[in-house]
Amino acid sequence: MFLSPLFSSMAMPMPFRYICAVVLTVAAAPSVTDSAASLTIPMVIFDSWISITIVVLREFFIGAALGFLAALPLMAAQTAGEKIGMSMTLAMAHTMDPTTQQQTSLIAQLYLIVTLWFYFRWNGHLLMVQSVVESLRFVPLARMTLLPVYDMSIPAWLTGLFGLSMRMVLPFYCAILLADVGLGFLARTVPQMNIFVLGLPLKIALGMFVLMVALPLTIDLIFTQVEPWIEFALASATAWR
Repeated sequence: MFLSPLFSSMAMPMPFRYICAVVLTVAAAPSVTDSAASLTIPMVIFDSWISITIVVLREFFIGAALGFLAALPLMAAQTAGEKIGMSMTLAMAHTMDPTTQQQTSLIAQLYLIVTLWFYFRWNGHLLMVQSVVESLRFVPLARMTLLPVYDMSIPAWLTGLFGLSMRMVLPFYCAILLADVGLGFLARTVPQMNIFVLGLPLKIALGMFVLMVALPLTIDLIFTQVEPWIEFALASATAWR
């Protein structure tokens, strides 16, 4: 609830986040009672503050893994927007991101807002909440295992994040590379022309044209990645099982 980009925006008041967490806890309570494994909670855990702290931190790590991994397609889109802005010579044009309260690229902000809107349109937030409820069934409560027992496949999700970002960026890199090659030939054939003055608006115009064509395809690509990444986040949370 506090680490996912869907709910961790600075524009969202902190009391509202606590209310959402309490409502989600009450709604998920029946799933805990339905699981027989969750009812076998040893009472020894409540005898010391150390054991209670370990159990609380374990549940915090599970929730953090779910919120972070499930929102990786949005992070991939924002990372791709940063690289696209740099290729379009818009690296110095930054704006304030209300989600993180940091300076970010205009194209990155555009990608994040568009993908976030479609994420809600596709009920991605409901799938994320459902994954939290399902984690209470798959991962038993009150276990004294602070660190993951199984492999979380960190190299796999790092590779997937990088690959997803590159699939969004490659059309822009190819277009800008062809533009640079054409400007290079033009500089050799017409030395009197100021290529730097011509290249800046040309790259911006070319990038905007590719953005107009590639943005709908990017949305379709992210749509195919939302549910698999939520399933992957739930599978990674079972590492504490």
